Amino acid sequence: MKKGSFWHGIPGLSRFVNRGAGAGQGETIDALPMRAEPAAPRPQPAAPAKAATPVPSPVAPPAGAAMLPVASAPARRQPRAKPSAQAVHTGLVPVSATGTAVVPATWYANLPAAQPAPPEPGIGGPVLASLDIYTEHFGLTAQPFALTPDPDFLFWSASHKRAYAMLEYGIMTHAPITLITGEVGAGKTTLLQHLLRSMAPEVRVGLISNPVASREELIRWILMSLDLPSRPEETFVDLFARFQTFVLEEFAAGRRVILIFDEAQNLDRSALEELRMLTNINTGRDVLLQLVLVGQPELRDIVGRRDMRQFAQRVAALFHLPAMDRNTMREYVQHRLRVAGRTRRVFNADALDLIHAQSGGVPRLVNRLCDLSLVYAFTAGRKQVDRKIVEEVMKDGAFLPVATENSKDDT
Repeated sequence: MKKGSFWHGIPGLSRFVNRGAGAGQGETIDALPMRAEPAAPRPQPAAPAKAATPVPSPVAPPAGAAMLPVASAPARRQPRAKPSAQAVHTGLVPVSATGTAVVPATWYANLPAAQPAPPEPGIGGPVLASLDIYTEHFGLTAQPFALTPDPDFLFWSASHKRAYAMLEYGIMTHAPITLITGEVGAGKTTLLQHLLRSMAPEVRVGLISNPVASREELIRWILMSLDLPSRPEETFVDLFARFQTFVLEEFAAGRRVILIFDEAQNLDRSALEELRMLTNINTGRDVLLQLVLVGQPELRDIVGRRDMRQFAQRVAALFHLPAMDRNTMREYVQHRLRVAGRTRRVFNADALDLIHAQSGGVPRLVNRLCDLSLVYAFTAGRKQVDRKIVEEVMKDGAFLPVATENSKDDT
């Protein structure tokens, strides 16, 4: 691929090529169009009044008013109403005997509606429109490899099915603590979003994302997730009492409380121990409170420590979500393309093998590399992605491989 051809192939972005670090080093820089501001007109003395042939007006002027050219208005600035478009175009407006413009109220009914100024070519519109650059080229209705979690694109691999079954098992059997771990970008958050969609109305859910907090801050985050107040002057005892009262009231109304912690690997030992203490609300056969912890593999290592055995003993449902093997990743890529409206294959077998080798089978990394490969294929005018295009992405450094626990190829 010719150097510089990638960005020049994207509509609306070619004018920004070579700006920044490479500017001023002998490279051609497309100049942005400059807008020339019109010079302020010099005040001119009022021209002497000239006789003008009256032109029929859509509205008859008031009695005693004469038809005079606009230029015959006195030099002294006078407050006046805005004339209609037709009167301005003809150069005539009705004026009174004193020379003051007189505009009947009925004229305003014919005023044209104000229109917003169109965007200047190459600025704003084309750049934003180019964010979805390749969907039409490949016959897609949506971007198939977005990095943000989207339950509509959820791919039910064998591992994802088991992970979701374990989530449901923990909730249905009233497990005090359910623990799901997986590599970064393995699809844990997508599973959680699908779970939240299918929650029964008799369950009250509090979702806490990225929980990094002290003992008192943690209980405040929990109350906030349940739409409960927490005033700054209240102590931990006050906050915990409010939380306990809420859980008991929900149980009396026939509802359970489930707290879900996403990115739970950020919780330290003291925070995890505090969560374990919250489950002491459960007494006898009744489970009033359930905890679901989802995080990266480090969370599993923390819970497995000897000083965390009390916490580990309350984990009734546990599953680790691995990365995808090569065959599963191929099905995953085709599934996302199919959801986005593409039925025919875009990536050949060699390209998919290289994508798996570079991504380790982690869904988020697969999405990133597939997305970049589609952009490169689009700029080259290609309808298929082969190994050479993926190699171009890697050669340009557009994709940064990340070491994972499944970096080697699975057969």
